[in-house]
Amino acid sequence: MSTLPLAPIDLDTPYDLTEQHRAQFERDGYIKLKAVFTEEELEQFRSETTQQVLKRSTHVKPLEERTLYSKAFLQVTNLWEHSDRVKAFVFNKRLARIATELLGTQGVRLYHDQALYKEAGGGYTPWHADQVYWPLATDRTVTAWVPFHPVPLANGPLSFAQGSHRLTEGRDLTISAESEAAIGEKMKLGDYPVDESPYDLGEISFHLGYLFHRAGPNQLPQPREVMTVIYMDSEMRMGEPKNEAQEKDGARWCPGVKVGERIDSPKNPVLYHHV
Repeated sequence: MSTLPLAPIDLDTPYDLTEQHRAQFERDGYIKLKAVFTEEELEQFRSETTQQVLKRSTHVKPLEERTLYSKAFLQVTNLWEHSDRVKAFVFNKRLARIATELLGTQGVRLYHDQALYKEAGGGYTPWHADQVYWPLATDRTVTAWVPFHPVPLANGPLSFAQGSHRLTEGRDLTISAESEAAIGEKMKLGDYPVDESPYDLGEISFHLGYLFHRAGPNQLPQPREVMTVIYMDSEMRMGEPKNEAQEKDGARWCPGVKVGERIDSPKNPVLYHHV
């Protein structure tokens, strides 16, 4: 694990989350929050995260030779296990406390982290709901989507279908051209407003595991650099896998945990808990 020195920046100071924020999150299934991080805080972790992504990414083919999924982004997971600096970011209490308060739980555990770098010319990310991949017993999961820079529309920001976390149809579709077409049509027929607004510097989003979302292609010459942290209720138990992807996810991210057991493996530490 790398041991790059950390600047004296405190990422555990709380963000002023209001009742209005919580009500909006419950209604829409996601929320975008302004000024969660400063430019100085983000820059402390951007370079190291990018280096780890480039070092560990397995995508070596040119974009035009890749599958739809692999054209969408460079995806590297659990970087916290390889870098002390990335670990300091993933384990910060500011994000974990927001996740806890939005979910309405006593605390949150880490499911895993995930860097999502959309290369220059990278393709779109199809409509999907994340929890199709997760063998978890309840819906108390939330993902923090943290860009290291402003994300204009041409850079491929995350887009959300407001209130779609209540829709059960389409939850079984993994990321594919089929999910893009089928879920996109359901969003239109169900009249779910789509929020595809850009992200300001320091603005981040939180979305529930069953919320439908997508991202456009990256039309800019520079990559879209994003780090995500996936949180779950600190009391989350392992659910019965519903598909092969969930079987693999459970074995990879929650090793040794059996169906029905609380997920407290070494890979799933509690990151925040109300005193």
